[in-house]
Amino acid sequence: MGIARLALAVLAVGAVVTLLVIGGRALLDLLDAPPPDREPAAPATDASTAPAASAQVPTVRIECVAETCPLVTVRVPGGDVLQHREMSRGEEVRYFEPELDVVLSDASTVRVEENGTPRAQGRAGAREAFTVRGG
Repeated sequence: MGIARLALAVLAVGAVVTLLVIGGRALLDLLDAPPPDREPAAPATDASTAPAASAQVPTVRIECVAETCPLVTVRVPGGDVLQHREMSRGEEVRYFEPELDVVLSDASTVRVEENGTPRAQGRAGAREAFTVRGG
């Protein structure tokens, strides 16, 4: 009878470990997925090969051009905070909401496009806050 109990205990522990692994992987997959209201950044494409009519222009596109871009905040006015963090060189985000508030801790470290139009680069160390409305 002792061996049977030991075998059941081993099976129970194995089942619990299996469920923890499956649940952990599902949680990691969920955390890696972009939020439903935000489209992930697409890789840059050459304008001559990109289909002009099918591409939707983001309300705002922000690309980090420095080694580290200090705090970049993007939020829906009166609503959700979509981003409030530092960015790394080459990282870019795109948002398609009708109106967005943007705050850049150092406007010289990022390249910003509003409705597909480049915004003037800020001065080194200058904080900028502005609102972008979809075009």
